[in-house]
Amino acid sequence: MKPAVIAALFSLLACFLFPNCKKSFSNTAIQPQEQVASSRNSPENNSTTVSAHAICDYVLDETALTSSGWTKVFEDEFTTDLSKWNIWTGGAYNNELEFYQSANLQVLNGNLVITAKKETVTGPTTPSDPTPKTFNYTSGRVECKTNVSAKAATPKVRMIARIKLPAGYGMWPAYWSYGDPWPTQGEIDFLESRGQEPTKYQTNYFYGKAANHNIVRNAVGFINTDGDLTTCYHVYEMIWAQNTLTSYFDGQLVETKSGGNIPNLFGKTERITLNLAVGGNFFTNFDPTQIQTGTMYVDYVKVFTSN
Repeated sequence: MKPAVIAALFSLLACFLFPNCKKSFSNTAIQPQEQVASSRNSPENNSTTVSAHAICDYVLDETALTSSGWTKVFEDEFTTDLSKWNIWTGGAYNNELEFYQSANLQVLNGNLVITAKKETVTGPTTPSDPTPKTFNYTSGRVECKTNVSAKAATPKVRMIARIKLPAGYGMWPAYWSYGDPWPTQGEIDFLESRGQEPTKYQTNYFYGKAANHNIVRNAVGFINTDGDLTTCYHVYEMIWAQNTLTSYFDGQLVETKSGGNIPNLFGKTERITLNLAVGGNFFTNFDPTQIQTGTMYVDYVKVFTSN
């Protein structure tokens, strides 16, 4: 067999055997999420694209939830401080450009305000790697001190946030949950978007039996809306159950993921995370000279459980 053919086959085999990590581990071979979404067929769902109606400043009907059997187990309306959250200090993964620090986080007028800024700072490469690194952008990331888990005692967990997304090329806001070691406890992405695509967002999930080896493929859900998600608040929900991940947008069912590795998430423990990244592997054909920094506003985070 010709050397070029052997090399190509080896490369294909390596990609199949060693799926990449997403947010929690450093990996120089990591692929953009778009490539993960379009990879070869596997036992996962196919990626889906749906349309949804955006309701500006949508108000959640909590009474309807509680009357239908949901019990609120966590809430932060960001009226005082960030005592319910751990603050990430350091760089991140996925070739992101920002340094996360507390200075970019504010509790203001009943909101968690996460602001990305163009400024040069030097700090630890990641929270677990103290090697000094120079960053040209700063931003903020918080992780909830209260863990969530869909398990026998609470087989359905409903995670809800009301958010106004940031505008600006290269902005990568995310509302998600994960556990360590990644992805053995799973990762569930309730919301990710790109600042230059203000009418779109997407969902996803990850899982692997060994640290740093994701085995999920074709699980991305793309939601196209008829409104600008950066001009007002919208409510993003995900219900984590044993066999499904169900997404709601402004009170409307928009997607249900099932099958694949979703049952393997059941019983795992994750923490809700909010962050605003700058650049990184979430983008294709990325041009860092076009970056426009923005601000992410989070009105609240609520968690309900149900049997």
